[in-house]
Amino acid sequence: MAKLYFRHGAMGSAKTLNLLAVRHNYIQQGKRVLLMKPVVDTRFGAETIRSRAGLEVAADLVLRADSRLDFDALRGLHCILVDECQFLSAALVEELREVTRVLGVPVIAYGLRTDFRTNLFEGSRRLMELADSVEEVKTTCMFCNRKAVFNLRHNGTGRALLDGPSIQLGADETYSPVCYPCYHGHVEATASVR
Repeated sequence: MAKLYFRHGAMGSAKTLNLLAVRHNYIQQGKRVLLMKPVVDTRFGAETIRSRAGLEVAADLVLRADSRLDFDALRGLHCILVDECQFLSAALVEELREVTRVLGVPVIAYGLRTDFRTNLFEGSRRLMELADSVEEVKTTCMFCNRKAVFNLRHNGTGRALLDGPSIQLGADETYSPVCYPCYHGHVEATASVR
C-alpha cells in the first residue's frame, strides 16, 4: 500500500523547495505527479507554489475547505504532492489517506505543524493522526544555533506578538523560526510588560 507522508518544519526550513525537488525527480523519471495547494494560500497567486529560493510552478489543483477529490481523475498518478497542508480541512486529509489505500498513490504533504501560539493547525493535527510517516524538515533557530521547532510572530522591533489570527499570509518578515528556549524567552518578555 502507498503511504501518506507528513513533512513538517518551521517557517524557512525549505519545505516547498523540498516539494519542488521531489516533483522534479518524478518528472525526470517520466512519472506523473500532481501538485495540490489550499486556496487560502494566496501569497504568490491563487495557483502558484513558490519557494523562498524563487522556484515556482503552477498548482494542478487548488483546494477549498469543502473540496472533494475526484478519485477517477487521480488514477494513473505516481505521486501527489501537497503544499501548505496545515490549511487543509480534516476531511480532505482523510480523503488523501484514502487515495493511498484505494488508488495506491503515495501522498507527500508539506506544511507547518503549529501556529505562532504552538497550537496544531487542523490539517496538521489530522496528518499527525493518520500519516504513515511524520518527518521533520529541519532548520536552525533565528537567535541561536539550536533546532527551530516553533514560529515566533513578532513586530518590527522583534517583540513577540501574542494575539491575532492564526493565519497571516504574506508577512514573512513578522515570523522567525525559533527553538523552544528562545520562543519561551521572547513570549515571557512580552507577557511581563503587559
